[in-house]
Amino acid sequence: MTQAIAPRVRTLVLLVLAVAGALLACAGPASAHAALTGSDPAQGTVVDKAPGQVSLTFSEQVATAADGLRVLDPKGSRVDTGRPANVSGTTYAVGLRAGLPDGTYTVTYQVVSADSHPVAGAFTFSIGAPSATTASVDTPTAGGGIVGRLYGLGRYLSYAGFVVMTGGAAFVLACWPRGTSVRAVQRLVVSGWVTLTAATLSLLLLRGSYTGSGKLADVFDLDLVGEVLQTKTGAALVSRLLLLAAAALFVAVLFGAYDKREGDERRDLTFGLAVGGTVVAAGLAAGWAMSEHASTGLQPGIAMPVDILHLLAVAAWLGGLATLLVALYRAPADRPVEAAAVRRFSAVAAGAVVTLVLTGVYQSWRQLGAWSALTDTAYGRLLLVKIGLVAVVLGVAWLSRRWTARLADATPAKVDDDEEAPREERVAAAAAPGAAGRAENTAGVDTAGAGTAGTDTVGVDTATTDTSGPGTAGTGALGVDTAGGSERAAQLARQRAAMAAARQKRLRDSDPGRFGLRRSVLVEAVVAVAVLAVTTALTSTEPGRTELAAEAATAGTAAAAASGTTGAVTLDMVFDTGGTDGKGVVSVDIDPARVGGNDLHVYVTRPNGRAFDIPEVKLAFTLEAQGIGPLPVVPDHIATGHWSASGVQIPLGGEWKIAVTVRTSDIDQATVSKNAQIG
Repeated sequence: MTQAIAPRVRTLVLLVLAVAGALLACAGPASAHAALTGSDPAQGTVVDKAPGQVSLTFSEQVATAADGLRVLDPKGSRVDTGRPANVSGTTYAVGLRAGLPDGTYTVTYQVVSADSHPVAGAFTFSIGAPSATTASVDTPTAGGGIVGRLYGLGRYLSYAGFVVMTGGAAFVLACWPRGTSVRAVQRLVVSGWVTLTAATLSLLLLRGSYTGSGKLADVFDLDLVGEVLQTKTGAALVSRLLLLAAAALFVAVLFGAYDKREGDERRDLTFGLAVGGTVVAAGLAAGWAMSEHASTGLQPGIAMPVDILHLLAVAAWLGGLATLLVALYRAPADRPVEAAAVRRFSAVAAGAVVTLVLTGVYQSWRQLGAWSALTDTAYGRLLLVKIGLVAVVLGVAWLSRRWTARLADATPAKVDDDEEAPREERVAAAAAPGAAGRAENTAGVDTAGAGTAGTDTVGVDTATTDTSGPGTAGTGALGVDTAGGSERAAQLARQRAAMAAARQKRLRDSDPGRFGLRRSVLVEAVVAVAVLAVTTALTSTEPGRTELAAEAATAGTAAAAASGTTGAVTLDMVFDTGGTDGKGVVSVDIDPARVGGNDLHVYVTRPNGRAFDIPEVKLAFTLEAQGIGPLPVVPDHIATGHWSASGVQIPLGGEWKIAVTVRTSDIDQATVSKNAQIG
């Protein structure tokens, strides 16, 4: 029964892997991890006169190309002056040509977020009045098309290769040292290394087109590859390739010299491989941590080490599970995976699960920011799916532990030559080498009459004797063909070995604990493939915290556009003074934003949204078109992170520049500014 199950098991595992890969490859473009949180002019607004520049503010820092930010007039011609520049924090601007006529203008952007994902979009604003027609521009699709699907598949394969290679090597080294001589386990670990290496090379070639044109023809553009090598993601991919060279040496030693060592030499080599393997595995995991989610946003100094631990725990658990599955189904009958090895892996897996829970809780808090994000964002919903799948795996793992407790080690079947060996084998034993030697006449009797072609001990050359006796040339007195006896004996010896192995396998498989463990581990492995697929999708999905912030910013912009120019104006500006505790966001509320007296409120918050106090906040209003200002305003401190001023006089209507100076220490200060239509 078990032999019949094994082919179906391999087919099922391959089918699940193929389906998971196909789902990832056919998925839509990767969601951006940096969101557009504001622009000046704002989306959909109408300004009285042409601005000198267009600025965009993102939720995190981005990388811009020469044409990453474009402004098109109603006819579709470019009216921007060139490459965008980082004007402050996460705000990027591009200049506009002078004397732009009235009409509706289209802004398109395509940048790369700090966690390596492409971000693209478009919006419009109008000068004077909206025009009857606007430029027909397709919104850029970042990371889409065939290149995007190939890049997504490469990301999945790289994670899968890392898990199989790292987890398989750890399983053999920590739980089952005898497994180094099992060919199926060797092939599994080596295939993980090959998969990770091939996927890394593919990602390096695809990266330039993935974040740019999206054209398959640009994959082998050496100029693009050179640009990729200068980015954080490119450096991480190259570092991964260098570490994979060290990993290849580790695998060669593990399945070569280590397998042949014994005693103290093997223990010393075990320690060296454990230290070296941990360093290489941590370095590979750090490549993801330093270039993706963990490297940006809240607490990157804590998030990156936590992400490394999370990846290593995933590899130890899921990679070890895959290796155990292979060992249970493909290990030779004379070298089955022992019950002690399964119990050791059970302990390792329990530790990995605890690590996953602790690091996963921190990562979830960091990426969601609010309970509502669990159900209101794509990231939160995917996270709920992952939590459900992990719960299923843990439930099946509990069943596996029960089977492990009942597992018995198979003992080699003992073969009694006298009772179990077939008569044909016993007869062949007489014809084996040694028995043929007995064809020589040790008594010194001429054997010519027996028909042998050998030589007797008295030096009679039987080759020249008469062979017309009962025997024939080349046969012994019993009529056994001694010339073919050795070959026949070798063949029967192989048959006996195969029969003995089959008896051992039947004895091993007769253990109900082992059979039950196979079934439960198979289910664990199938669900684990789904967990890995969802995890890969999470790394390509906009975090819930960012998505909620973008939605709030969009809602605020829409409300401002709907209210026209007579309602309150809110300006959010990111600042960084460079000193300790010098990063944050300053928000300025002007109500009712018209000529005459206005109420002014200033709020200062940390990047995580928590209010905090700083030594000084002051503002200046400038109407550059009329040469008025700067008009200074020093608000009064009201509460933690809140300053206010009443009766702030705005003498004329127009586009005012509001500059805010924040001082976070005696020597650290920064000035940020935005334009707003007042009056």
